[in-house]
Amino acid sequence: MANSIDIVVPDLGDFSDVEIIEVLVSEGDRVAREDGLITLETDKASMDVPSPADGVIESIAVAAGGRINSGDVIGRMRVEGGAPQQQAEPQPVHQAADAARAAGEAPAADPGGARTLRVPDIGDFADVDVIEVHVSEGQEISADEPLITLETDKAAMDVPAEVGGRIVSVSVAVGDKVSKDSAIAVIEAAGSGAAPAAGEPAPVPQAQPAARPAAAAPQAAQPAKQQAASAPGRLPPINEAGFARAHASPSVRKLARELGVDLVQVKGSGPKSRVLHDDVKAFVKAILTGQAAAPAGAGAGLPQVPKVDFAKFGEIELQKLTRIQKISGPRLQASWINLPHVTQHDLADITELEDRRQKLKGPAKEKGIPLTPLAFILKACVAALRAFPKVNASLSDDGENLVLKKYCHLGFAADTDQGLVVPVIRDADQKDVYELAKELGELSLAAREGKLKAEQMQGATFTVSSLGGIGGTAFTPIVNAPEVAILGVSRHSIQPVWDGEKFVPRLMLPLSFSYDHRVIDGAMAVRFTTCLGEALADVDSLLQAIP
Repeated sequence: MANSIDIVVPDLGDFSDVEIIEVLVSEGDRVAREDGLITLETDKASMDVPSPADGVIESIAVAAGGRINSGDVIGRMRVEGGAPQQQAEPQPVHQAADAARAAGEAPAADPGGARTLRVPDIGDFADVDVIEVHVSEGQEISADEPLITLETDKAAMDVPAEVGGRIVSVSVAVGDKVSKDSAIAVIEAAGSGAAPAAGEPAPVPQAQPAARPAAAAPQAAQPAKQQAASAPGRLPPINEAGFARAHASPSVRKLARELGVDLVQVKGSGPKSRVLHDDVKAFVKAILTGQAAAPAGAGAGLPQVPKVDFAKFGEIELQKLTRIQKISGPRLQASWINLPHVTQHDLADITELEDRRQKLKGPAKEKGIPLTPLAFILKACVAALRAFPKVNASLSDDGENLVLKKYCHLGFAADTDQGLVVPVIRDADQKDVYELAKELGELSLAAREGKLKAEQMQGATFTVSSLGGIGGTAFTPIVNAPEVAILGVSRHSIQPVWDGEKFVPRLMLPLSFSYDHRVIDGAMAVRFTTCLGEALADVDSLLQAIP
């Protein structure tokens, strides 16, 4: 039977008036035991206050920016399932910094000398991640200066030095895991009067692992989620050094790791630019929807374009990008970075096709149908896509499977005053040349007038970019991911073609077929363009009605 309880702040030790930097839940939210409810921050650690039980939040009595103390009520919840945790139970992790001096008694004089600095009591936690090492061999430090920063799923904390002196050697590196009494470093204590606290492990200078300066230590192997994030088509790998310095709570760090997000790349909207949960979610959404390109910073290992003050070389004028450019630019950049592009160039003989089109376009125009070459090209693409279904597919998110589509929706690039847009002809394989031509005209007009609906620009399985009406001999179109290929068409021209006995004038159409090399190899690409050329040459088949 469900019952309601107060949600009480656990024992915060010597800390009081602790700042609330984020409230993670709201009224009506269903939470599980140990889910974070609010995030607190002191000058030594940030921590999440966990839910004491499974249940539903009935009310929240605090807000970000407020301050609380041990025993304060932060809200009420309706408990479901098992009994709640004891609210008065101290949370051991957030006081790791103070645990090093937990005895609290006045220390006796200490003559100094070499000693091993170890991880203090961190409660029930073991194999805790080292996310930052603050000291190196030869460094002079003072008592209470941080040695390393640890992170669990509930808190991030600094482990301070118990005494001041010179660091002789460092035994841990970023990515290592430590537990209570793990050796951190050997220090030549300054002998300023601080002796080891009662119960502290005796110095064992000869027993520590071989010295390993943090700067030169090898990094731990990438976590599985991070490795997955570094795969093509995904967010770039996490920059662990920067990740450790990111201003974020443990729960935000956990969320970022689960999503493969490099916190260095996320702009924080919280106090002091702290990264919040919503910031991480907004960052991922922007990448997935194409509103922003996958970061090309240190995490992706790509060099940055130098910043230049162009005004120092002469007069300049700033012109804002169009709305279409702002939308399409990041998507194209993400596709170019994440997909291994290859372009196959070919020529198709459209002599007979153009002769027949010229004879048919007059009667078609009387019916209000602009019978353009692109209508025939789209019809030929349908035939080639049927023969090569992988070109009509997409790569699954995990990169393990091909998504073979049983439908054929063809996108085509339409030139407008605001830039290129890509309307989509749905079920193109179910339409004849005249139906394709009619829909081409209607969608092109809507694009120029800015009246395209969202659904008219979604779901394409293959795209054709025809620049033949403008000019050019060849180009390298960028694949419109998650599609795996795109066809570029340039201006046709009369060229001499050897027929086995003599050169004859033929109308040749340049084709530029760009493809994702993870899905399509060179052999398939040239077979596809060959098939496409054969389809364009078979005018009777192109003009056949759909059965």
